[in-house]
Parts: sequence; C-alpha cells; structure tokens
Amino acid sequence: MTDQRWLHPLAAAGPRGRDPLARLVCLPHAGGSPSTFRDWHRHLDSRIEALAVCYPGRHERFADPVVTTMADMAREVAAALAPLADRPLWLFGHSMGAAIAYETVRLLTDVHGVRPAGLVVSGSPPPHRLLAGDAIHVRGDDAIIADVLDMGAADSAVLADPELRQLVLPALRADYTLIETYRPAPAEPLDIPLIVAYGTDDEDAAGPADEWARHSSSTAELLPLPGGHFYLQDRAEELLTHLSQRFLAAPGRS
Repeated sequence: MTDQRWLHPLAAAGPRGRDPLARLVCLPHAGGSPSTFRDWHRHLDSRIEALAVCYPGRHERFADPVVTTMADMAREVAAALAPLADRPLWLFGHSMGAAIAYETVRLLTDVHGVRPAGLVVSGSPPPHRLLAGDAIHVRGDDAIIADVLDMGAADSAVLADPELRQLVLPALRADYTLIETYRPAPAEPLDIPLIVAYGTDDEDAAGPADEWARHSSSTAELLPLPGGHFYLQDRAEELLTHLSQRFLAAPGRS
C-alpha cells in the first residue's frame, strides 16, 4: 500500500492493473508538485508503474507543515518508498528533487535495507558541487520569484497572480531553504546505476555532469538533451522513451 500523503499515482502499469515490471518514483523541483509529471504516462512504457512525490505545503497537502531540512525530507520520503521494494524501484529527481532522491537512496539502503534498481538525477550538479552560495531564501519574496521565473518552469505562471503567489510562496521558500542549506556528509559511493540527465544549455548541470560518476561505484550514464534547466518540459518523450528502455532492460531487484 502506498502512502497517499506522499505518493500520487501517475500511471498504473499495464491493462487491468497488471503487476508492473518496474516502478518509477518522481521527485519534483523546488516549488514543484506531482502535476509536474502529470503527462508522463503518455510516453512511459505501460509496464512501468509511475508515482510522484508530493512535498508538504502544496497540492492536496496544502495544510501540512512545510519541511525545511534535507534530513527531515529524505527520512519521510524514504519511509514512504520502502514498501514499494517488491518491484524494481527507480527514483527520478529533477533539480532539488535530484538531491532529495540521492539522499533518499542512501536512507533506503542504510536504514530500510532496500536497494533501489537505479537513480536518475536530472538538472542538478552533483552533491559535492552544492556549496554555499547566494542564499536566496533569506532575501525577500521578489528574489525568490525572480529566480523561479528566470529558470522557466511551466508551473511558475502561478506567480503572476498576486493571490495565488501568496499561497505558494511559503512552500517555495521552504524548498529554497532546504536545498540552499543542504550540505551532504562524506559518504561511500552508491552501488546502483546512475543516469545523469540534463539540458545542454543548463550550465550548472551540464558543466559538472560527468562528476556524478564519483558518487556511484556502478555505472553513470550521461543523458544530454536539448534545452535549458527545464528541458524535460519539451523533451519528455525522448527522455521517457530512453528511460523506459533502461528500466526494463536491466530492472534489477530491490
């Protein structure tokens, strides 16, 4: 049984609820929600069950207290994902979601005894590159809004409405706090395959993409696609066709 607070189904595998050959759990960017991935079922192989993580403070969890630390977020997500290990489990995280997915994999392995089949990190530099920088979360609302708009997320359009903006800003600020204060502890490389996806025009992710290899003792495949930070908005079909093949070719067992 899935934790319905944390996990929202995107697509049930196969006709008539056939058991999936693999599961994909998607973790959205800062300010994102399951709606980020709402159309992914159109391009994902029907033998793969897809779910999306819903962070507190948004979507149907609007009234839930926001989470502002990586430790708390990864702990909660790992607990929600652990029961899904009866099928090969892949995690996909974009931007902030990539960092959360990375830490979640560690907790799944170390705390829950679950070995995911693999991890897809998208639009994110590797953990050792996430160093102290310009702390946007401590600045005014305008600074956060400007940064979100600059990156070009499709769901940033809500920020144009003053009333809606005030509703989404607390969760958005919490996400910025989480990722800007995240400092990964020294750790052994993961022992699962990595797929590193990024837009070729996204300097922050594309430049150090090959450095993700140091965070896995298994394989680290680079998957460049045309576009910027939110390349996946326009390249979902290419991305998911490739990922479907990978998930089903070597599913592994948790």
